[in-house]
Amino acid sequence: MHSTMQLSRTTRITLRVLMILGLSVIYVPLLLVVINSFNPGRAFEWPPPGISTRWWSAAWSESGPREALLTSVKAGLGATACALVLGTLAAFAVQRYRFFGRQTVSLLLILPIALPGIVTGIALNAAFQIVLPPLGIGFGLFTVIVGHTTFCIVIVFNNVGARLRRLAPSAEEASADLGAHTFQTFWYITLPAVRSALFAGGLLAFALSFDEIVVTTFTAGPGVTTLPIWIYENLARPNQAPVVDVVAVVMILFSVLPVYLAQRLSSDTAVTVH
Repeated sequence: MHSTMQLSRTTRITLRVLMILGLSVIYVPLLLVVINSFNPGRAFEWPPPGISTRWWSAAWSESGPREALLTSVKAGLGATACALVLGTLAAFAVQRYRFFGRQTVSLLLILPIALPGIVTGIALNAAFQIVLPPLGIGFGLFTVIVGHTTFCIVIVFNNVGARLRRLAPSAEEASADLGAHTFQTFWYITLPAVRSALFAGGLLAFALSFDEIVVTTFTAGPGVTTLPIWIYENLARPNQAPVVDVVAVVMILFSVLPVYLAQRLSSDTAVTVH
C-alpha cells in the first residue's frame, strides 16, 4: 500500500509561488539578455523600441566572436573525447574490479568537480610551467583541453559508473559461456547497455567545457580566446554591449541543448540488452 502526503491548499499555493520566484530569479535575467540581443538600439531600453537582427549581423561579421566560438568548440570536443575515453575506462575499472585503494581512486576521480575552479586553475598552471617547457610545449589549446578534461572526466565517470551499477553481469557471463570473446561481449552486450550513458556524459561534459572560464584563464596561452573569455574581455566596453548580448545568447544555446539532450537520454532508466 502506497501512501501519499496530503498538503493543504495554502501549502500548495505557497510552494508554487516559491517555485515560480526561484525560477524567475534564474530565467528572467536570461530572457532579458535574449530580448536585448534583438534591441535595435545600442543601449538597453525597456520595453525595446522594436526588433532588429542588426547586432546578430554585427556579431557574425566580427572575426573575434567567430574565432572564439571555434576555439570553444575545439576545446569542448577535445576535452569531451578525452573524458569519454578516460572516464569510461575508470568507471569500468572501479565498478567491475576489486583492488586495493579502489575507493580512494574513486574519490580522486570525483574530487576535481568539487574543487574551486581557481584552485584547479592555479595548480594546473604551476604544473604546466614545470612539465611542459622541457617537452617544448607551451600554453595553448592543448593545455586548455587538458585542463577541461580534469573535470569533464567526473561527468563521464559518474554517468557510466551509475549505468554499470544497474547492469547485471549475468548477460555478459552468458555471452562468455556461449563462446564469445571479450571484444564480442563488449560490442554486443555491454556497449548497447551503456551507450545512452556515454552520450549523456559526453553531452554534459561538452556543455561544462564550453562555458568554463576560470580554469581556461589559467591554462590558455596568448592568442587562445574562448567564447567565455571573449565575453569577459568585452563586457566593459560600451560599444560592444549589444554584441556581447548576442554572443551570450549563442552560449546559452550551446549550453542548454546538450543538457536537454542529456536529460532526455538519462530519463530512460530501463537498461535493455539485445
